[in-house]
Amino acid sequence: MPRTAEIARTTKETDIKVFVDLDGKGEYEIDTGIGFFDHMLTALSKHSGIDMKISCKGDLNVDAHHSVEDTGIVLGQAFAKAIGDKVGIRRYGSASIPMDEALGTCSLDISGRAFLVFNCEFAGEYCGEMDTQLFEEFFRSFAFNAGITLHITCPYGSNDHHKAEAMFKALARALREATETDPRFEGQVVSTKGAL
Repeated sequence: MPRTAEIARTTKETDIKVFVDLDGKGEYEIDTGIGFFDHMLTALSKHSGIDMKISCKGDLNVDAHHSVEDTGIVLGQAFAKAIGDKVGIRRYGSASIPMDEALGTCSLDISGRAFLVFNCEFAGEYCGEMDTQLFEEFFRSFAFNAGITLHITCPYGSNDHHKAEAMFKALARALREATETDPRFEGQVVSTKGAL
């Protein structure tokens, strides 16, 4: 069965369309109107191997908050739909990614139990035109709509661009590991409960 999903969501603040293919090659078409956010989502697609098409038209005349948060919501919903009943997947993933002086770490569980632990201190208020507070908002909305327990941190670093990019790439590699199917788990869910 193909592990793909397409979700569209329109509100008074945003109009978003997302397509994902969990078994892709990391190919992407991304346009949120926020250059730095596009850069991060591109890294997420490429390094996870998940094909992503993301289009967001948001109220950027206000700020980027609604566009970033709502993109996380729709991407999370698409991921949850594509992963389906979670039969045969490894379920857990973790990665540590260096980006020059910064280190991004991610550990996650595709558990159906949404949770976020986020720990990163940014030196400035913005990366490009993106408010650095919005990184946590994206990770939260993605995790809660994907049904993922997500711990993502940057324990050290001095350059905010490097910190953010290291975390997105760590998330990508952890997702790649967790979504992989394992022949040892064929036909079963990795849980003593028998379901996730």
